[in-house]
Amino acid sequence: MGMCFPCPGESAPPSPDPEEKRAKLAEAAERRQKEAASRGILDVRSVEEKRKKKEKMEKQMATSGPPAEGGLRVSIKMDLRLNLPGILAN
Repeated sequence: MGMCFPCPGESAPPSPDPEEKRAKLAEAAERRQKEAASRGILDVRSVEEKRKKKEKMEKQMATSGPPAEGGLRVSIKMDLRLNLPGILAN
């Protein structure tokens, strides 16, 4: 009970080659990254296509330069629905 060392007649189990161990760890890390990237996504292909399309649009906008109006496009959508007694009389 409480033995920390192997019996004198037993040899220690062989340790794997360091290169082999690194390769297995790298494969496991890549697999975890792929799984984490696709977690919660039902159609991975469509997400990749949308990402590529977005990158293409950003690249095209960067190469085309600033717009002729010379500014930012701003769109504001306001939806006011107030039901305060005394302020709005219907």
